[in-house]
This record gives sequence, structure tokens and C-alpha cells, in this order.
Amino acid sequence: MNRWKDWYEQGKRDMERAVLDLEYKYYEWACFTSQQSAEKVIKGLALKLGLNLWGHSLTEILHILSSKADIPVEIKEKAKLLDLYYIPPRYPNGFPAGKPADYFTEKQAKEAIDAASDIIRFCEGILFK
Repeated sequence: MNRWKDWYEQGKRDMERAVLDLEYKYYEWACFTSQQSAEKVIKGLALKLGLNLWGHSLTEILHILSSKADIPVEIKEKAKLLDLYYIPPRYPNGFPAGKPADYFTEKQAKEAIDAASDIIRFCEGILFK
């Protein structure tokens, strides 16, 4: 059974959560949740195309996926941005002092949401052709 749609739908739900995180000023979580949203939708696309991918680096996942689909440079760049938001938004030891909330801004959160939204739209263009 191919569960690509489950991954896609959870990724879309994670995007809804990222928007809520932004609204409530949890900027670090908006960044992380945006990364998670894109990761799940990309993994859904991979499953639909016959690949079962592991790991969390969007850059690496898209590199592998490029054997099945043409990935535009701008999508790869957005993935690189989101890769920066996998660990640091969650762990205080990602910084020399302070907690993640001290380091993440509204601007970063909006950029993360925009990047994930663009990646999701790209994937939807293949998923729902």
C-alpha cells in the first residue's frame, strides 16, 4: 500500500500549524514546522514516484528525487534554507547562550513559511497532474 497521500496531508496540516506558530509569535517553531511540512510533502511525492526516502535533509532528499523529477534550482535553494531550521529551532545547545526563541524572528518565520509553501506547490504540480 502506497501511503503518499498520508504524508502529503500531514505535511499540509503541518503548514497550517506553522502559520499558527507565526501568528502566536512562536517564530522558532514556525521555522521548524515549515521544514517539517516541506519534508513530509516531498516524501509523499517520493512515495508516489516509487521512492521510499529516509532522513531529514531536504537538500539530500531532493537530490535523490531528482532521478525521478526535474527539480528547479529555486526549489533546491528553498530546501537549503529550510534545512537550517531542522535542529536549531528546537535545542538550546544549538547556540552559545540562550534559548532558540531568543534567536528566531518574524522575518525568518515568514521566509520559512514562504519557502515551504513554494516547495509544496511544486510538489502538488507533480502529485496532482
